[in-house]
Amino acid sequence: MSEIILKVDEIPQQHVGRGRAIIDPKIIEDKNWNTGQILELTHNKKTHVKLWPGNPEEYGTGIIKIDGMTRQNIGAGIGDKISLKSVEAANAEQIVLSPTEKISAEGLQEYMTYNYLNHVFTTGDALSLNTQMGGRVQFIVTSTKPSKPVIVTENTIFKLGTMTKSVDSSVPRITYDELGGLKNEVQKIREMVELPMRHPELFDKIGVEAPKGVLLYGPPGTGKTLLAKAVAGETNAHFISLSGPEIMGKYYGESEEKIREIFNQAEENSPSIIFIDEI
Repeated sequence: MSEIILKVDEIPQQHVGRGRAIIDPKIIEDKNWNTGQILELTHNKKTHVKLWPGNPEEYGTGIIKIDGMTRQNIGAGIGDKISLKSVEAANAEQIVLSPTEKISAEGLQEYMTYNYLNHVFTTGDALSLNTQMGGRVQFIVTSTKPSKPVIVTENTIFKLGTMTKSVDSSVPRITYDELGGLKNEVQKIREMVELPMRHPELFDKIGVEAPKGVLLYGPPGTGKTLLAKAVAGETNAHFISLSGPEIMGKYYGESEEKIREIFNQAEENSPSIIFIDEI
């Protein structure tokens, strides 16, 4: 089966978290594919999703729309080109989920069956589950039975695996999907921060220096921190968060030393985003 190359775009909010990829209708027509067909997406990594047809106005655009978690699972960003092909999947007998922090398995079976019925999973996939306390826990699919792309059914058994450190906890697992009402702000931030990080060669080619920092301003609770974390999550960047008062030192030269330490840490974990709050 020949691979197809399409350009990644954001998926409409109503499709987020459903394990779908909205495809250019021309591709569906050319390949004689059907809604629900299993697709293998490949960039830096692989994952699997179900096909969903695009609108007629998207015919011939060469676009694939996927949500933030799917983008993170293949290591791609908006605007990247990825390859896809049709593959076969089996009904899942068992899926092992390994958490990135200590957690009880209580309620896992019911939660996954209810929320992910008919969802396709691949070994190596990451997913975030909401907790009763309002937080989130990150899981990695560490094995499936059978060992191929699998579809969740009512008979699928979910097991809690041992705690894993395979996910870099310093990279936020937040995506642009979670930023409601900040479309214009996201677009500006992507141009000023994400574009230079993903494609520095563009700035070198035209001889323009990329922005080194961005000032986000607004009342508390408007999404400044979430926006910064989303950029880091979408670019797979190390995220360092601190407040302005933390930098201030009591003695002469102490503040400068703290700033040097922070920037050294960022350099060692490049690419990095430093977020300074309460300036």
